[in-house]
Amino acid sequence: MSSQPLLQSAPGKRIALPTRVEPKVFFANERTFLSYLNFTVLLGGLAIGLLNFGDSVGRISAGLFTLVAMGTMLYALFTFHWRARSIRMRGQGGFDDRVGPTVLAIALAVAVLVNFVLRVADGG
Repeated sequence: MSSQPLLQSAPGKRIALPTRVEPKVFFANERTFLSYLNFTVLLGGLAIGLLNFGDSVGRISAGLFTLVAMGTMLYALFTFHWRARSIRMRGQGGFDDRVGPTVLAIALAVAVLVNFVLRVADGG
């Protein structure tokens, strides 16, 4: 919750006015959420392709890519709601998250690396 009051008076003024949040802030949050979901749909499509047309290595990789896609979906959902709540409460802090995208990128890199290692170990 924000510690900022809903009504704030400008310096030198006695009348308190509601603080205004620009609509572009809400739209930027939704655009980021939709961008994450677009990525998860592409990753899920890759996983379905590997699952349907791959061998045992493809099925293992499909499972890993599915887990990464589902984790990304959950991360996007929680981040969207966290930012929306902060915006509604007129939070003045930053809305950026440095840990989440890094963890998701590492998880995706691990899934690709496991796919590569299994494919090379299987004989190509």
